[in-house]
Amino acid sequence: MITQPPPQPLRLVVDLNRCQSYGQCVYAAPTVFRFHGEESLEYDYAPGAGLRREVERAAAACPVQAITLGGATEPAPGTNGDGR
Repeated sequence: MITQPPPQPLRLVVDLNRCQSYGQCVYAAPTVFRFHGEESLEYDYAPGAGLRREVERAAAACPVQAITLGGATEPAPGTNGDGR
């Protein structure tokens, strides 16, 4: 029996200096990206693995390629790294 490795946690980075607030990411992945006010982008920097496809679509839709998606290599900020 072949087993699949568990999905790797995602780490999402948006270059806010490059972002021009076109909002294509918000349309592609509204559970991950949102606008606060008229132009301030907020996003979940560590979305669940189940959102990978949605986040990949959002990154591809960004006209200025400001979104980088990778695997988590360190604990998310605000956690102590032991899963709690």
